[in-house]
Amino acid sequence: MIRKHSATLHGHRTSFSLEDEFWDELKVIAASRSMPLAALISEIDDHRPPDSNLSSALRLHVLAWAKAAAGRGL
Repeated sequence: MIRKHSATLHGHRTSFSLEDEFWDELKVIAASRSMPLAALISEIDDHRPPDSNLSSALRLHVLAWAKAAAGRGL
């Protein structure tokens, strides 16, 4: 199921829609990096191309993380 989520990025509130599975993986990634989820979302937002949307950037980050983990045999 796709759910709408909100976060404050650099003092501004924003919202994005993600499937529960992507949201859960973002929480796992943040925990594995010992950082707050909001900080991870902000980092991803800071590095996404200006013409992309945040929801897509978050999904692509989870995909890249999963591929890297598979490459490490995790």
